[in-house]
Amino acid sequence: MFVMVLSEKWPVLDRHDRAAEWLQIWSDLGRAPRTIDAYARGLGEFLLVCERDGIDPKTANRSHIAAFVRELRSRPSRSGANVLALDSGAGLANATLQQRLVPVRLFYDFLVEEGVRESNPVGRGRYTPGRDRGGGTARGLVPRLVKLPWILAEAEWLQVLEVFRAEPIRNRLMLAPAYDSALRREELCALRSDDIDPAHRTLRVRAETTKTRQERMVPYSASTGVLLGEYGPSSAAGPWGPTPDGGALAGPILAGRSARPGPRRPSRRW
Repeated sequence: MFVMVLSEKWPVLDRHDRAAEWLQIWSDLGRAPRTIDAYARGLGEFLLVCERDGIDPKTANRSHIAAFVRELRSRPSRSGANVLALDSGAGLANATLQQRLVPVRLFYDFLVEEGVRESNPVGRGRYTPGRDRGGGTARGLVPRLVKLPWILAEAEWLQVLEVFRAEPIRNRLMLAPAYDSALRREELCALRSDDIDPAHRTLRVRAETTKTRQERMVPYSASTGVLLGEYGPSSAAGPWGPTPDGGALAGPILAGRSARPGPRRPSRRW
């Protein structure tokens, strides 16, 4: 069903049965809808280029892939034709170039496995041990740039806290555990009451909500614990205790709830 929706967004997929079949397999294997959407976009753009240039995707070679990369590098930014990404020299950043090539490479891996063709024209970087001094590396089509993370300075972080101080408690509670526990957006919005352990001040990030599909336990600060206690529904067993029917409080604790006025007693750091 989801692949049918993507075919409406990218009609080119319906004109290439192998592409639609490949996306359906990934969808059936349980890949996240956003992952399938990103795959459909990258592969759809490549198929459009093939149709424009009269290339059969099943027989495309390395030169055709290089022409696709050249087009991606020269494509203007959506923000304007004069906006350039410093790491790519064009409107698309290096990470975006990598994202567009990943589904094309995986699609050709699928064609090789199905016996449609003998090799993958996209290829990937390889490490060969024993070459030179301890090993050699074969670079991929597009060099991958690894940047240092951007970290707020102390003054900038204080400005963020000052802005959030006037926000409703729900918005402050979205920021606090995301910062304390380094939660992704989906992990944060999918938190449930039974994921919270107030006694040890830890959160359980369930495997089905994570990008890596690996469950983990992460700590949160005392200030976040105060916000959780003030935001959560009260019950005889505590602010995050079981519901009257004996089961855990179902559903996300943050997503979909309307913002409420701030707490009567603001926490120390907020």
